[in-house]
Order: sequence, then structure tokens, then C-alpha cells
Amino acid sequence: MNMQDKNHGPLTPEEMKQLPQAVYFAQPPMVVDDEINLLDYWRVLVEYKKLIVLLTVLATALALTVALLMTPVYRAEVMVMPADDKTGGGLSALAGQFGGLASLAGIELGGGGGQTAAAMATLNSRAFTEMFINEHKLMPVLFAQQWDAQNKHWLVEADAPTAWDAFKVFDGIRTISEDKKSGMITLSVEWTDPALAAAWANQLIERINAHQQAKAITEAKESIAYLRQELEQTGVVEMRQSIFNLIEAQTKQIMLANVREDYAFKVIDPAVVPEEKIKPKRALIVVLGFMVGLMLGVFTAFFVSFIKKQRQAV
Repeated sequence: MNMQDKNHGPLTPEEMKQLPQAVYFAQPPMVVDDEINLLDYWRVLVEYKKLIVLLTVLATALALTVALLMTPVYRAEVMVMPADDKTGGGLSALAGQFGGLASLAGIELGGGGGQTAAAMATLNSRAFTEMFINEHKLMPVLFAQQWDAQNKHWLVEADAPTAWDAFKVFDGIRTISEDKKSGMITLSVEWTDPALAAAWANQLIERINAHQQAKAITEAKESIAYLRQELEQTGVVEMRQSIFNLIEAQTKQIMLANVREDYAFKVIDPAVVPEEKIKPKRALIVVLGFMVGLMLGVFTAFFVSFIKKQRQAV
């Protein structure tokens, strides 16, 4: 029995159910044209293989050229740890006895952790960074393309970089990270000149130590001056004794600050001139260029084939 009646056309679903199972299951299944589509895709790739190869080669060559023209960047790192706070214990004990006056006198009541956090914040601050840049005359180095080294002036004075521009550039090449478990702090500087990168990393630690040292001495002297004024105005024996103890503690802090060069951070591993660049990753750039070129070539081949078929259909 045929699946199609000569007089009535194709059988209805009800008529199909009435057919014997042998006849019903003997009908050929629907043929999926996946294999035909894959063959069509392959024919397109073969037909436009020269175009694909050309675009892949051009993209790879372009990536290689860019990788070779990019200026190498080096990273120098200095490892430090917070300096021990030798005065924190005694000063905190005194502050517990007479905390109000200590606070008014500007005496730090916290331990070394607060001083370390303050030092790290200062190291990252705009004011400290601008001071470091000015002290070492880094503006012409950071903006070498805009600087006339022979005549010692900016090529275009109207477009001369500002202090804010210098801070953004320097802040982008400086990184500070802290290992919470060990307490170690790593300061890294990335620059095109490896010797300068190492020098800047070491100089930043030296400068922040000197800055925090001078700040601590100044604050201690101001606190002593205030405490002496309070001493002259009080006659209470207990209060005078507490003031004397605070003055003694601040005097010791000044003495310790004067003899400690590593006031905020103690250098564990100073920065050395790096020998290997961190970027550009030339091999990676070339591989990415090859992949982009290949994908672009395949896409272009199918697009051209589609346009060609559309024109033939018209």
C-alpha cells in the first residue's frame, strides 16, 4: 500500500494510524542535510583559502611589527617590613593613665600598626608624590617626548604637563602591596629604564622614612612645648607628675627618631636593576594577531560568499 492515495492525495493522520505497522514503519525517515551544510562550508573555505591566508599573514605581520616597536618595560621591587615601634608600649601605658592630656598634646596613642598604615597612605598620597617628583626633577623624564633636552624647555609651553599630570603618570607606574600574613610590604616601580626603576623604588623608601622621621620629631617637639605650658599652669602634684612622664616619653621618641634611619620601613631586600622586561609579551601578541587574522579571514570568506549568492539569486 502506498502512503499516497492516487485520488485523494496524501493520507491523513487518521488513515496513517490504520495502516499495518510493517507498512507504517517501512517508510523512509526524513533526511537531515547537516552533512550537505558542512560540505558547503568546507567548499567556501577552500574557495577563498587564499583570502584567508592573506588576511592571517597580514594580521600576524602587523602584530609582530607592533610588538617589536613597543618600548620594553621593566619592573624593580623593594621588599620592606614595618619598623618596630619601640616607644609604643610605654607611651600607651602613660596615655591610659592620662589619655586626655596626651590627646590634646598631639601624642599618638596607637601602636606601630597605625603608624605603618599612615606611612603607606602617605607614600601613596598626591602631596608626597609631587614632592618626590620635584626633589628628583622627574618632570622631563616622565614626559620625555614633550621635553627639549638640548634647550631645556618644553616643546609647547602652552601644553606643558602639570603637577597633576605627573602624579597620574607616576601613580600608574608605582604599586604597593602588603602580605597580611607575613606583614611584608612590596613596592614596585615599572619604567622603560631598568636603572631608573630600581633607583626610584629605593629612593621612595628612603624618602618616606625621612619624611615620617621628620614628622615624628616635629610633632614630638610641639607636644613637649604644649606640655610645658600646661606644666606652668597647674599646681596639682599628680598632674605635674603625669606631664613630666609624657614629656620624658616624647623626649625619648625624639632621640629614637634621630638615630633610626629606617623609621617607618625596614628594608629587607632592596631593589636591583632588573634584567628581564615584563612587557610587551611579544610571543603572546603574535599569537593573538594570528588568531584574529584567522577569524577575520574566515568571516570575510563567508561574507563574500553570501554576497555572491545574493547577487546570483537576483
